[in-house]
Amino acid sequence: MSNENKSLQNKEVVIMGATSGIGLAVALAAAKEGAIVKIASSNQQRINNTLALLPASASGYVVDLSSEQQIKTFFEQAGAFDHLVYTAGENIRIGKIAATDIDRAKEYLNIRYWGAVAAVKYGSQLIREKGSITLTSGIASQRPGSGWALGAGICGAMEGFCRAMAVELAPVRVNIVSPGIVRTNLWNSLEADERTALYSQAGNSLLVKRVGEAEDLAKTYIYLMTQEYCTGQTLVVDGGGVLV
Repeated sequence: MSNENKSLQNKEVVIMGATSGIGLAVALAAAKEGAIVKIASSNQQRINNTLALLPASASGYVVDLSSEQQIKTFFEQAGAFDHLVYTAGENIRIGKIAATDIDRAKEYLNIRYWGAVAAVKYGSQLIREKGSITLTSGIASQRPGSGWALGAGICGAMEGFCRAMAVELAPVRVNIVSPGIVRTNLWNSLEADERTALYSQAGNSLLVKRVGEAEDLAKTYIYLMTQEYCTGQTLVVDGGGVLV
């Protein structure tokens, strides 16, 4: 692909939570489109592994995404950039409300919700003209199953936050991607046989007859970075999951 045809040529893209799953796929896709990628994650070895897959122009930073101070420090050092992507999150937890430990449930919001809030708070001030922010939720907000109270609540909160930021931060565009079931390590809290059964059952029930891959979702983040007339929107990419 020639440089003229690369949709993110020389654009600086900050991806928080970029060393595995969807975030890693976004980093690779953005680099393929010519972006200068800056990745932030909590583990230096995973950052090194990711940088080995990216062009030499990429850079990586160790940031505890549950720490507002570390996020603030990261952006103080980052300088101006074009697009912010936030995909970070802990392993998914499923459980009935009667058995929910409220204190542990609060911790579950630290990276998925409050980390995103802090990233927007400090990162939005550095975004160049025609830049964007793309956040991450999930279809649990629209189609929760039994045991999904916590996940559905966080996804709904993220989508409301996205719409509010689209208004508050305009003309910076703010959108959010809502994935369905995607084959990533966020499901590693389940035993291997449970994951296999989940992927098989979910894939067979979906309209497209398979679960999603991280690369499927990465295309949506690239779209939202480059679609200059879209803001305040939740883009559902779920293989038809909300319909079945």
